[in-house]
Amino acid sequence: MAAIAFELPDTVEQVRDGIRAFAEQEVIPRHEKNRDLLENPRLKYDEDGRLSAPVRALIKEIRMASAEAGYYHMCVPEALGGGGFGMQAYYVCWEELFHSCGPHNWMMLYALSHWAFGPSRLLEKVTDRARDEILGPLMSGEKSMCFGLSEPGAGSDASMIKTRARKDGDGWVIDGRKIWTSNAPIADYCVLFAVTDAEKAAAKKGGISAFLVPTDAPGFEVQRVVKLFGHIGGDEAELVFENLRVEPWQVVGELDNGFGAALYGVSLGRIYNSARAVGLGRWSVELALEYAKQRIAFGKPIAEYQGVSFPLATAATELHAAHLMGLNATKLLDQGEAAIKELSMTKAYSVQVGLRAVDQAMQAHGAMGLTNEIGLAEAWQYLRIINIADGSNEILNKTIAQRLLKGDVDL
Repeated sequence: MAAIAFELPDTVEQVRDGIRAFAEQEVIPRHEKNRDLLENPRLKYDEDGRLSAPVRALIKEIRMASAEAGYYHMCVPEALGGGGFGMQAYYVCWEELFHSCGPHNWMMLYALSHWAFGPSRLLEKVTDRARDEILGPLMSGEKSMCFGLSEPGAGSDASMIKTRARKDGDGWVIDGRKIWTSNAPIADYCVLFAVTDAEKAAAKKGGISAFLVPTDAPGFEVQRVVKLFGHIGGDEAELVFENLRVEPWQVVGELDNGFGAALYGVSLGRIYNSARAVGLGRWSVELALEYAKQRIAFGKPIAEYQGVSFPLATAATELHAAHLMGLNATKLLDQGEAAIKELSMTKAYSVQVGLRAVDQAMQAHGAMGLTNEIGLAEAWQYLRIINIADGSNEILNKTIAQRLLKGDVDL
């Protein structure tokens, strides 16, 4: 049975099916074999909160196996050696990974190059030297990266960043700090954004540049791992730069025009998070439906009570709408449209309905929905985070309203 009236391109269906098979063959078995390591926080994290060496080794195995199979970099431009698939394939494959793997098999995060963790179109404009020295290990999955944009005083309004790159001979010296930098605790490289022309930046006419920096460079420090929801470790970090030297070959794109790359990265994040919300939402509703058919209360399955089945029906309806919005927005992007309004709508709606779906699945499970082994609590935490990440719902609503007021009223 198909809920979508139109067919996806054959190539998109093939990579979707292929990456699901890859997860079944390479990701889930590794989780089953190493479940205690990956789920016991005392083994999963080092004392400083970073993922432990055995966990990092498994993640690297996933990245490299996926690269070898052709999935990891399939949405990276062909000019960089990738598969050249577009944004709809990116959305569809992420949605499939989260839907089929759920939160317990979380290493599927590394089966496809996440825009902030690995290669993407963001690296199209690196210099020849950076391409020769850095791109290869990123494409093979041997190395990973992070995306240093947000700062303590510059979150949703990224144009307010304070990190400065002052000219010094042929290169620059960077001082400043970043926060909420995903993958930074284990990354090998960082795409780092800094102000290179304060006057242009103040006038919001450029003045911000991007640099590709090794995380072991002198002056680059992961000051602390930012821990969420009471966990003893995490994937976010606060970074500090003191006298960090960068050279011209490390500039990504045009000097003083790096903010466009930053916005593109955020747009990729909105596609990813929309797909994650729909995938986890679908996983949770299906889990709740199976439970409701088996759980007996007052002599019959709880699925027969409208108080259980109707909220799940509403959750499924909202997820269906979000799924269609994602397919439409990414199709527009692949056609060359900016789709600013449509992508903003998609992300804001998807993350909210995904969170509601997981919450309703928890309610249907009763107390079991709160347990670690079910996985719904972990899914809820994921989706609560992405109601803020890569543009909060309030910021997205502001963008939508601005587009509408400017006459972009096609719905």
